[in-house]
Amino acid sequence: MTTSAQKDFLISHIVDKLTEFLLLDNDMELADALNVVYHSRVYLLLQDEDSFLYAQSPSYVYELLKKDMDDVKDGRSNVNV
Repeated sequence: MTTSAQKDFLISHIVDKLTEFLLLDNDMELADALNVVYHSRVYLLLQDEDSFLYAQSPSYVYELLKKDMDDVKDGRSNVNV
């Protein structure tokens, strides 16, 4: 079983990596990359204990974030975990 502290650590690590990936792939400013992450549906799913998304690799979560970003750009948001 994952403790609350472990879950928080995993989420923080994933957020750090998502931010890094956005900075590298999209030539964003740090504040913009953090804004994308923290205002995404993927971040909400990371917070949801039932989704266990926080237990996935940062690369996997980044693929979901990219899909979510594309969906939002196209006027829909359908990330399914």
